[in-house]
Amino acid sequence: MGNPIFSLWRRLFRGMQLILRASDWDRYAGEGWEKRIMLEPATDRLHSKQGRSIGRRVFANGNEQLSVYLKRHYRLPWWKAVLATFLPQRPWSPGLQEWQHLIWAVGQGIPVPRPVAAGQTVGPWFKLQSFLAVEELHGMVPLHEAVVLAAKQLEPTRFAQWKRGLITELARLTHELHCRKVFHKDLYLCHFYILETDTQRLHQNWANRVVVIDLHRLAHHRLTALWWQAKDLAQLLYSSQVASVTNRDRIRFWKLYRSSLRAGSSSKWLLTLIRWKFRFYQRHEHRRRLGYSRKE
Repeated sequence: MGNPIFSLWRRLFRGMQLILRASDWDRYAGEGWEKRIMLEPATDRLHSKQGRSIGRRVFANGNEQLSVYLKRHYRLPWWKAVLATFLPQRPWSPGLQEWQHLIWAVGQGIPVPRPVAAGQTVGPWFKLQSFLAVEELHGMVPLHEAVVLAAKQLEPTRFAQWKRGLITELARLTHELHCRKVFHKDLYLCHFYILETDTQRLHQNWANRVVVIDLHRLAHHRLTALWWQAKDLAQLLYSSQVASVTNRDRIRFWKLYRSSLRAGSSSKWLLTLIRWKFRFYQRHEHRRRLGYSRKE
């Protein structure tokens, strides 16, 4: 970790960096990477919008390579920059916050991409930027694509068995978060990954074969847990509207998840909120598509 104990004068007039990294990162990133990381060109798959970008970057060290997804935030809210200037040891930026979320998930036994580097730059004059590099999930595909692939490659009886095992693991992972009053807030099928080769075979046990990505919004909520719990589950329900996912699959997930709820919890209120939030997502998507149609 870089030393954040600098004077306020230095933060205001010269700026400072707070850096976290894995032990092998410097070997691949090269000397002086801290100064160029925000300008490092992506190798491919670059997406940019609203002052932030994400892209795949391949770093080489001789014959060895490290491919990462590099998330960068070039413009952050002014109030976060002010807080980072006066309280520099706190992770006010998305890069450092998601690093913490990933490290927390690893400690809880939840499979996530390996974080390899993160940092925030504070100043000069109340500027704030951040970055996060996570190792690429080689040979893996998101679940909304994996289900379609498996349906094509497995005969119907084996595919139904394949889905049962996968649903059990999805329910377990979701419960592992929610039983701690921690919520993903972006819990769509596309944020779960499995090996592409796992779409061609059955497993007796899916435990730890599903990886959860994009933990930047992850947060702990005790007092408002029911609301965020319903939001996560509604997002998962909404994203399950893909080919080869049936109502029976959704009911199976709900039964497995509900059986893990602590005694005395009200699944009736939770189900009501899930349905209301699900309909909200449907209306929102309808308006979005209608807007695109009008523009066309």
